[in-house]
Amino acid sequence: MDDGILSTIGNTPLVKLSRVFRGGHFQLFGKLEGLNPGGSAKDRSALNILRRAMEAGKIGPRTVIIESSSGNLGIGMAQACRYYGLRFICIVDPKTTPQNIGIIKAYEAEIDLITEPDPVTGEFIQARLNRAKALRRAISDSFWPNQYANPANIEAHYQTTMHEIVTELGGSVDYLFCAVSTCGTLGGCSGYARSHKLRTKIVAVDAAGSVIFGGPPGSRLIPGHGAGRRPELFEPDMSDDHINVTDLECVIGCRRLVRREAILAGGSSGGVLMAVDKFKNRIPSGATCVAIFHDRGERYLDTIYSDAWVAEHFGEVSGYWDDETEEEPCVTMTY
Repeated sequence: MDDGILSTIGNTPLVKLSRVFRGGHFQLFGKLEGLNPGGSAKDRSALNILRRAMEAGKIGPRTVIIESSSGNLGIGMAQACRYYGLRFICIVDPKTTPQNIGIIKAYEAEIDLITEPDPVTGEFIQARLNRAKALRRAISDSFWPNQYANPANIEAHYQTTMHEIVTELGGSVDYLFCAVSTCGTLGGCSGYARSHKLRTKIVAVDAAGSVIFGGPPGSRLIPGHGAGRRPELFEPDMSDDHINVTDLECVIGCRRLVRREAILAGGSSGGVLMAVDKFKNRIPSGATCVAIFHDRGERYLDTIYSDAWVAEHFGEVSGYWDDETEEEPCVTMTY
């Protein structure tokens, strides 16, 4: 089947990170999911969910796709729906950035903005899900992917993401660090490791204020990282360990990735990097580690990469971008 631009989803680069932990006792590789055509790992989920629903006869040429998203899944779904000629309604909330809304609209999808949180839980995510259920009832020929509960979300990463990592590294992966939200990436990667009897330890990276691993709910500034409700896809044995990171740590990690590796990655990627930093003393010498960098940084220019935004929310923290005890790399260019 010729899927045009959608055929470029997956097979993202896996690059060795040699500067961010200079002198470290382990190897670290970054899986650059932001180089998917829609800009994130959610391209994989969106495409697989649609394909599975088409194969099952749940989606026809006039079916309306309805989904709740904080940004990346909405973009991936908008791109895939545009390619297949399907009408797509994306339900967002005030935390969704104007840039992400603009990208979704550029793919000719419709935006349905929820302005008030759910009165019972106080969470916008529950309000979005309530709206998705209402629209599905109101539109007779409609399909709700429900990324939080759809096993095709996990399947996408089982079949592609982890397989790509293991294949490129020859099966030698000791630790995988993965941010969580819907738990699709986490579930797919851990499921692959378990079923193939790999020695890989899976470390889930959750946001402080997220309830996925049972912590108390709290405010979060980074969209798409953590969740205010435990997704249906979550299973307690999906990870061998988990680490919580704050919004500020996500900012610091992103800025360090730029400074050390010239990688402009999204918010959760910074959190994953800082989780590796927190975990590094537990990593055996010579181990091979992989960090999944979920999306690209251009979508965070007005937040994480904006000095004014950072100062507004965290004060003066520019000294945290790097470890001041380490010298900056000196690179000689030859022309």
